[in-house]
Amino acid sequence: MSGAAGPGPPAGPGRSPLPCAPRPAAPLQLAGGAEPARPGVAVIDLRFPRGAAADVQEIVFKNFYTAFLSVRVQRPGPSGSRRWVTCLRDLCLMPCPHTEEGSQDYFCLHRHQMLCDVDQVTAMRFILRQPSPVWLHFTIEDLQIFPPGQKSPQKDFPSWLSQLTPPEQPASLHGELPDPEKVSTEVQQMWVLTEVIRARQAAARIGRFDVDGCYDVNLLSYT
Repeated sequence: MSGAAGPGPPAGPGRSPLPCAPRPAAPLQLAGGAEPARPGVAVIDLRFPRGAAADVQEIVFKNFYTAFLSVRVQRPGPSGSRRWVTCLRDLCLMPCPHTEEGSQDYFCLHRHQMLCDVDQVTAMRFILRQPSPVWLHFTIEDLQIFPPGQKSPQKDFPSWLSQLTPPEQPASLHGELPDPEKVSTEVQQMWVLTEVIRARQAAARIGRFDVDGCYDVNLLSYT
């Protein structure tokens, strides 16, 4: 599973991101310990204001040296309870964790890439992994969540544009076309007639020297 990556932030199709406040990436720590666990794992929690639920269409962010990304969402469960489900597992953001490739690219994750339904989401958790010891700090930046898009209503168009009459369509010629076989036969007949006329004209030019079935020597001598 992969996401679209590019050199700059993907342009939003006339939509605004959902209001949310992601927390800074927090390194995963062992129970009872003060030092981060190894290899590098960090978590970013995101909640929508006042516990509101949202439908997710796209997740846009800029990578900063995170090699793999997993996403979990909190959704309604049986009997109205909330439960966490994994909707994205170990998405590769850097082809090689030890090199720069993909380390600062923008990514756009679409709804169809998710492993589960992402409607009525109240919270999201981004799990970042960087197994390489080369990078001391890693996270994702400019995190934005977009809702499903809507078609532009007709009233968004200028009134003069909606009043334009559609262009006239040319009349259909399908029923007026002649039979191809008939046309071919007539063309062949015309070609035969043309050859006959040419032959007669050539014979007429030669026949003016012919006298009683023989050529007149005097006439030939003056040509």
